Amino acid sequence: MTGNLYDLLRARFPAERGRPCIETAEGRVYTYADAEAISGRYARRLEQLGVTPGDRVAVQVEKSPEAIFLYLACLRAGAIYLPLNTAYTTGEVRYFLGDAEPRLLVCRPETAAALTPAADQAGVAHVLTLDADGGGSLPAQAAALDPVAGCAPRDAGDTAAILYTSGTTGQPKGAMLSHRNLGSNALALHRIWGFRADDVLLHALPIYHTHGLFVATNCVLLNGTAMLFLRKFDTGEVIRLLPRATVMMGVPTFYTRLLADPAFDRAVCGNMRLFISGSAPLLEETFAAFEARTGHCLLERYGMTETGMNTSNPLDGERRPGTVGLPLPEVEVRVTDDAGTVLPADEIGTLEVRGPNVFSGYWRQPEKTAAEFRADGFFITGDMARIDGRGYVHIVGRAKDLIISGGLNIYPKEVELHIDGIDGVVESAVIGLDHPDFGEAVAAVVVRAENRPDITAEAIVARLKGEMAGFKIPKRVIFVDELPRNAMGKVQKNLLRETCGSLPADA
Repeated sequence: MTGNLYDLLRARFPAERGRPCIETAEGRVYTYADAEAISGRYARRLEQLGVTPGDRVAVQVEKSPEAIFLYLACLRAGAIYLPLNTAYTTGEVRYFLGDAEPRLLVCRPETAAALTPAADQAGVAHVLTLDADGGGSLPAQAAALDPVAGCAPRDAGDTAAILYTSGTTGQPKGAMLSHRNLGSNALALHRIWGFRADDVLLHALPIYHTHGLFVATNCVLLNGTAMLFLRKFDTGEVIRLLPRATVMMGVPTFYTRLLADPAFDRAVCGNMRLFISGSAPLLEETFAAFEARTGHCLLERYGMTETGMNTSNPLDGERRPGTVGLPLPEVEVRVTDDAGTVLPADEIGTLEVRGPNVFSGYWRQPEKTAAEFRADGFFITGDMARIDGRGYVHIVGRAKDLIISGGLNIYPKEVELHIDGIDGVVESAVIGLDHPDFGEAVAAVVVRAENRPDITAEAIVARLKGEMAGFKIPKRVIFVDELPRNAMGKVQKNLLRETCGSLPADA
């Protein structure tokens, strides 16, 4: 694609701009005409505040249609959109403001008093507010303005957004995503997922993340159809609205919570054509249980902040549980060893990707950027994977989660699959803990089903001894009520390592 992402999206808006674009759970309907007008007024206000192409606009607000229109306004103004997780504290936001140096911060009214001094310290020129109901100083100041007519001209390679990585090691890094990155990815997903003229998306994801903002929202806008917009995932609301939807995107936690509700059945899903899962690994038993309950096979895909989506199981064809599918059109994937040598099928190594979806680099970190790319342009994802003989990608885990015990490599996913296969185990997370003899030793953090006292550490170890090599067997099994997860449903293994400590020499 060429030019501003907004031009690409607007070209796909329906000719009849009075058609619905966003409908909230409360029944408020915003048409495509509203989307153009409100984003145009917001863009006008950005111009008045001195926001010019290339300036950053940091946004930490609740999910709302107006927040989507602010995203579009930033595209139209040629500004760089910088969404921030609403869970970030003032101290964390202070870091992002100092690093990105935005021209404008838009925040919730209730956090403005705390964030304004941080913004002043970082040299942010303006602080405006936007609340979950569409109120605040931004919409108030923009209400009487004439909308801008079009959008600022941008090259496809210009940065459209900066998303900060989770920063589980070191300070978070800002991934710079261009108009081409976002546009090419949206076009590919729209095509391979077979979006239709009558599709309605049930949108229950947060919008400060790739999944909810760039995947879900951009696909709908490209399709020129409507989305049912929930402020957050709520099992009852999802079940209520599913009969009106045809497509849903979610994290695995969404689907396990639906399966836990007896009201979720085939009748509720009667109008659905596609359920998509991502942002965290989908257990094979969840895949099987979902198909048995609904008749639908979940479509799992794989992506990351720096690349958008890279692979997807097919819309038509075998959706293989335990895999994240095949590369998207124009996306190349390969698995390499530590030296960068490409490995043959079914060997485990580091997954690397190349394509128009791959980001240009980390904001103001050229050395870090250079270290993450091969000379031929492949991005080193940091995910451990294997590619089977049919080209399906299997994610084994993060490279940083790899356990090296006594010089032997242990991939947590392999051990987790065996533990999760034990009747009475809900889920598990396998981590490496410091060990004075082995360097690291395997520990398993397990959630067991209620009323299953027979699921003991001894029982789990005994079961695994018949299934895998002894060096892979957990030296410690720790039971918890639930695993810690971030907002996208990913298990936070760094927190588990911090809380579980180290192992004694005789473990």
